[in-house]
Amino acid sequence: MGDGDHGRPYAWGRLHAAFRVLEGLAAGTGLLDRTAARRATTSSPRNNVERLLKDAAEHILRAREKGGERATAAARVFSDIGLLIAPEPMSRGNLGPREIASFEEGYEHQLAEYREAYGALVP
Repeated sequence: MGDGDHGRPYAWGRLHAAFRVLEGLAAGTGLLDRTAARRATTSSPRNNVERLLKDAAEHILRAREKGGERATAAARVFSDIGLLIAPEPMSRGNLGPREIASFEEGYEHQLAEYREAYGALVP
């Protein structure tokens, strides 16, 4: 789960992708291309992660109740969320254009990992 030298915005992008995948697994629909929702996290990452963490509790419960491969994938993604939160303070400030590009890279990286691991469950 390490991010090497990609930096904090890249790591926040990966974290946000995990939240979005968990939400999609709970809903049973593709939520991953909602760019407006993704970009909302680039303004005050800390505040948005706090909100996403609260929502994650409902998402993991709903996804696990569905059973099967969806429940297994959700458990792993939920675990990843804990690992993707860096053990350091998170910014409450807005990201600049370069940081947003790094955030998007991290988001796409994590999405690709989940698509490879979970196939059709992650559209």
